[in-house]
Parts: sequence; structure tokens; C-alpha cells
Amino acid sequence: MDLRLSGRRALVTGASKGIGLAVAEELAAEGVDVAVCARDAAEVESAARRLRATGRRIHAQVADVTDPAQVEDLVQRSAEALGGIDILVNNAGAAHPGNFESLTDDDWRADLDVKLFSQIRCTRAALPHLRASVAARVININSVYARYPDPSFFATTVNRAACLNLSKALAREFGGDCILVNSVNIGFVVTPQWENIRRRRAPDSTQEDFFAELAKDEVPLGRFGTVDEVSGLVVFLASDRASYLTGTSIDVAGGMGKYV
Repeated sequence: MDLRLSGRRALVTGASKGIGLAVAEELAAEGVDVAVCARDAAEVESAARRLRATGRRIHAQVADVTDPAQVEDLVQRSAEALGGIDILVNNAGAAHPGNFESLTDDDWRADLDVKLFSQIRCTRAALPHLRASVAARVININSVYARYPDPSFFATTVNRAACLNLSKALAREFGGDCILVNSVNIGFVVTPQWENIRRRRAPDSTQEDFFAELAKDEVPLGRFGTVDEVSGLVVFLASDRASYLTGTSIDVAGGMGKYV
């Protein structure tokens, strides 16, 4: 399938590892010039080396998407390095596990900032560049918990629901500008974050056994997903083959989520 992405320019946040890096690599493999960011300088440089091996133009920058000034600088410098921005993938985010009683005000603020407000800030900053694009795309990486409340991930459940509404409202407001906005909602996907959880909760268990046990009751397919199973959909949504899709909310979760 020719996705006709060659020559496009993308910014992917939280792209030093996991889903963000997989998305950046797959975009680059399709001929896209890519800008990436994360907070850890060593991880950003490692990701940049991998991406530059594709032969595409790569801009890598240390940036914290919870800082408005850093977001403005990231978008400006990315657009300058690539010659514009056609695709924005809002992937940055970190879980704050905990039930209602255990979460503090600071926990709530931090979770809201890294999830909802990062998407707001990055999209706002990128908007002039997206308006100038002939094929503008915003793809927000969210969670099935947005529509499938789980008290164990209370902040994620509440704040990701807001992110889904943000995606839908953006799609409606900017459809007339031909800026397509969609949400990709992940379930259990093997990422460094989940490996860190395994080491804390079950250090004597293998990764395979730990993930299988978690997936047993929640995921009809009975397993965790892989990052490339997410990145494939993201890259499709960035392409011309998805030119009549906006305002959609698509799960990549192996059937997880008890809703219709």
C-alpha cells in the first residue's frame, strides 16, 4: 500500500522510546522528515541516531511538554528544521496510578498537565503550520480507560476522557481548514513504562508471565500489544488513505474495553 507520505514533515512528542519512537521510525520509513522530543537528553540523542539511519531529515530536541515556553520553542525549531509541520502526533504522557483516595491534588495537576494540557499546548503552537499544510493531521495517543473507567487508574480515566473530547472538538472546529484530528486509544502495550511496573510489582516474575497474567481477564486476545501494532495505525491516519477520517476514536487494545 502506497501511503503517499514521502516529503511530509512530522513532530512526534514523547518519542525517545516506546510508542513514540516506533511511530517516528515508521513515519521515517515512509519518507517523512521527523522532529522528536523527550525530557531525557541521552534518550533523545539515542533516538536521533536510530532515526538518522533512515536517511530522513531529523530534528531531535530535549523538551518538557508541560512547560509552555518549551513547547513554543520546540514547535518553532521543529518547523524551521523541517521546513514546516504537516503531522503532529501528541504521544507524550505518563501514568499516575492510584485510586481516588490515594491521589493528591499535585498528582491530579501533574497528570492533567502531561496528558490534556500537553495536547492543547502542542496543537495550539502547531496550528499556524498545520493551516499552511496541504495534508494536516493531528493524532492524539490516548487510552481505552477514557471510555472504560478503572478506579486503579483514576486520574487516567478522568483526564483521558477530556482528551477524547478535545480531539472531537478540534476535529469539528478545524475541519473547515482541512486539519484532520483523530484519537488512537491504547490498552495494554509493551513499553518501558510497563516493564518498570513489572519490576516494582512482580520482580520475580518474567515479563511474559506478568503481562499474560494482567491480560488474562482484561484483554480478549489474551496478550499485550506491541508498539508496531500502534504505530501502523498512527501512520495510516497520517496518510492520504485516511483523508475522510476525522473526529474518530480508534482502539488498539486487543478487544479491551467493555463498551460499544
